Amino acid sequence: MVKNSFISVITQEEKEENSGSVEFQVFHFTSKIRRLTSHLELHKRDFLSQRGLRRILGKRQRLLTYLSKKKKVRYKKLMDQLDIREPKTR
Repeated sequence: MVKNSFISVITQEEKEENSGSVEFQVFHFTSKIRRLTSHLELHKRDFLSQRGLRRILGKRQRLLTYLSKKKKVRYKKLMDQLDIREPKTR
């Protein structure tokens, strides 16, 4: 397995005091998504990891939807920091 080191946007102090915040959870899910994506590039037939990736994507999407409705400024800042695309609207 390839070890990827992703640059942390959130400092260690913020991790300890705000580990339950929506921003931290989205950051944590994003790092998991990137790690699983790189894993799946090597192991294309790992279907359990694909399922886990879809679950994490759904959780992150729900948190981002919540954040976009409640606190638009923090949502925009987080999207820019993590370099995530805006979701498609129906």
